[in-house]
Formats: sequence, structure tokens, C-alpha cells
Amino acid sequence: MMIASRKIGDASIGVLIENLVARARTAQKAFEANGSQQRYDDAALAAAWAVMEPTRNTELSTMAVETTGLGNVADKMTKNHRKTLGLLRDIRHAKTHGVIENDLATGITKIARPVGVVGAIVPSTNPVATPVNNIVNALKCGNAIIIAPSPKGAAVCERLIGYIHAEFDKIGIDRALVQMIPQPVAKAKAQLLMERVDLLVATGSQDNVRRAATCGTPAIGVGAGNVSVIVDETANLAEAAAKIAASKRFDNSTSCSSENAIILIDAIADQFLAHLDRAGGRLVEGTDAWQLISVLFGTGQINRAMLAKDIDQVIAAAQIRVERAETAAFLIVEGRGIGPHYPESGEKLSLATTLYRARDFDHAAKLAGEIFDHLGAGHSVGLHSRDEQRPLQLGMTLPTCRVIVNQPHSFATGGAFDNGLPFSLSMGCGSWGGNIIDDNLNYRHFMNVTKIVRPIAENRPDQNEIFEHYWKKAGR
Repeated sequence: MMIASRKIGDASIGVLIENLVARARTAQKAFEANGSQQRYDDAALAAAWAVMEPTRNTELSTMAVETTGLGNVADKMTKNHRKTLGLLRDIRHAKTHGVIENDLATGITKIARPVGVVGAIVPSTNPVATPVNNIVNALKCGNAIIIAPSPKGAAVCERLIGYIHAEFDKIGIDRALVQMIPQPVAKAKAQLLMERVDLLVATGSQDNVRRAATCGTPAIGVGAGNVSVIVDETANLAEAAAKIAASKRFDNSTSCSSENAIILIDAIADQFLAHLDRAGGRLVEGTDAWQLISVLFGTGQINRAMLAKDIDQVIAAAQIRVERAETAAFLIVEGRGIGPHYPESGEKLSLATTLYRARDFDHAAKLAGEIFDHLGAGHSVGLHSRDEQRPLQLGMTLPTCRVIVNQPHSFATGGAFDNGLPFSLSMGCGSWGGNIIDDNLNYRHFMNVTKIVRPIAENRPDQNEIFEHYWKKAGR
């Protein structure tokens, strides 16, 4: 199909993307035709080792921070290693080729099939970890994949894919199974890619997610993050403060799972703030607090001079005074309200968080619900508590897909070695967040399942048994 010519230099965008997808499609068909579980696994392991090899991880992490200006090198290295190792744990014994289930009782045999060519829109906040996660999952299921990086993340993504291709060469895997939109990255290229692939995964800005949802290709998007965490009067306050501080400061809060609001029960609020202070959380008050908010959201958008920057850069950009600034890890301001007129109630992606005080647990849950109504519905909420009923209360009343209990939120939401969630950097937010999935993106989303259906003994229910209790209530 001929596409209208839109020039970038001497090359038509349409021809460029068509050729990219055609190469991927040819490679994928051969990969599937000659596929086996071992071959799919080897390809996935090759892509994983491309980043987990320590020297390359160091280089890629350093390059990511230098080119995007987001996060810090040490935490990027930890994230790249930890997220990829956790993913390999999750998929290690997963069946993604051939017959994956044969149920004699139902007469159904299930066969795993690739979806084809996957397109992945990835953000600048995680320009290495997110592409690797998508690439490993896609290869594990026999697919080809084309990455559409952010402009700032394009150079490091290109370097990453070069290392993946070097690993492919060692084991005879076609390089065309993993490609990226060539630089310069542009929305027009990404848009055409979205329209040409078989499955689209969109992580990052809500603009990306909305464009993915309307491009005509089956799309998996993720919702906005704006995580709040409740600390109640039963919590181990010292442990909760340490976990929140570790989570909030990690990679300078690039994660959408970073705590954007802390909701404290009045009875323990001051005591908990003292624990947070010892962990590096500095409460900013008075004119300095409003100065921080106004600079952070001065134009209605997050100020990029503060986005995922080191704490000294945040303080300097805001031009505020912070007590014991040399040991500060993140900043805390008291929220004036919740909603569009109170920008501090939204996502910050920076080393700043908002404090809300609640009369009791029911009031805390109500505040968390109001924050969801403003931004972040469907994503997740945190709770530090010893009360086993309170997580259930949140899970049954709030529009959230995850209630993270007594854990550092940004480490736990995307999967952890001490919880049961799949390792992922893309969290589905269900219908509340405008997404088709409500779980962590994982390998199951990268394959089709064909069902062979055989006749079995008839299993027809008795109508009288089905309606017995209803008829007693309503009559016939």
C-alpha cells in the first residue's frame, strides 16, 4: 500500500516505516516457522544479557542519564538489572510455544501462537529497562518487535539494540526481530508504526496512550500514575518511613509508582514526620512551600528543571531554604486541597511529595479516593498498617487495581522478589484508567492462544436447580 510522501531528509516516512515493518514481518514468520521453546527462550535470554552484562549496564545507565537528564546512574543500573532478572524469573518455565495445555475434562487443547510484529512506545524516564522488558516478553512468545523511543531516549535505545544484535549474532538469531524507529525520532514515524504493527504497547505519557488507543491497531496502554500511600495508627512507623523514603528517592522519582502523596492519620502524623525527617524527608513550610509548588507547576505542567533531578538541583531550581539540605533526600509540602486548582495533588515525577492529614482511616480512604478522582484512577494505592481488614476495605471501595501493603511502593508495584506481581514497567489500570488490562504487562499479553475443541459428555444443567433460589424470592 502506498503512503502519502512526508519527507524527512531524502526518505519518505511512509516508505521508511513500511520497510521497517516488512523486515520485521519476514523475520518473525521465519522465527515462528523454525521456532521451538528453546529458540524463543534463547532469543529472550540474549536480549536480557545485552543489558545485564555489568559493563554494558554501566554504559547504558550512564548514557541514559546523560542524554535524558532524568534519574541517576546507580539506580538506573539497579533498575535495569533487577527488573530484567525478575522478568527472567517470571518467564523461565512459561510455555509459549506449541501445546501449552491439554485439558481432558473440557476436551480443549491450547496452543500458543505469536501475535506477529509488536510496536512498543517507550518513555524517556526508563529508556533502557522498559524497552528490554518489552523485547524479552515479545521474543519469548515468538514475535518481532519495533521500538519507538522518545527523542531524548533514542540514542541510548539505539545503543541497547546494537548490543542485542551482537548477542543475536552469537546464536544465529535474525537481527530484524528487534528494531527501532531510526533517528531522528518523530511523532509522524511513531504514528505510522502504530498503524502498521499487529499489537501495540504504549507506556509513558497519556498522549501516547490516547494515540495508541485510536490508531486502529489492538493496543495495550497504561494509565496515569499518581500514587498515594496511607500510614495508619497501627503501622510500624520507623519501617514505613524507611520504605517510603527508599521508594521516593529511587532514581529521583522517575517511576509512576513513586509516592506522590502521603496520607497520615492525625494521631501519628507528627511522630511519623519525625521518622521521615530522619530518613531524609524534609517538610517545607510557609512561603517556601508555596514557592516550591509554584516553581514545580509554574506553567501548568511539571517544570522540566525539576523533573527527576537530584535533590540539590530541585532545591536550587525552586530557590527555597531547606533545613539540613545536605542530608535531604526529598521534600514534603502540606496539600491545600485536591483537584485541578491544587497542582500539588497531581503526579510530580520529582523528589517532592504532598502531605495530607486525616482524622481517621475512613477519612484517609476518602482522601485517597479524591486523589484518584483527580488523577491516577486504577493504578495503585499504598498502605502501611497492621490491620488485615483495611487493605480489603481499600480494595473493595477505591478505583484501584493494586493495594500495596507494607512495601516500598515503587519497588513493589512493578513486581518484586518478595511479592507475587509480575515484573513489569507497565502497569495496566483497568477501565478506571482507560486501559484494556488491569494487571502488570507480562508475557501472556504477547501471544495468542488457539483452542482445539473436542466433544465431551453433555453437561446440561437442570433449569429448576438453576432458578430454585430466585423463584423462592421472586416467584415464577
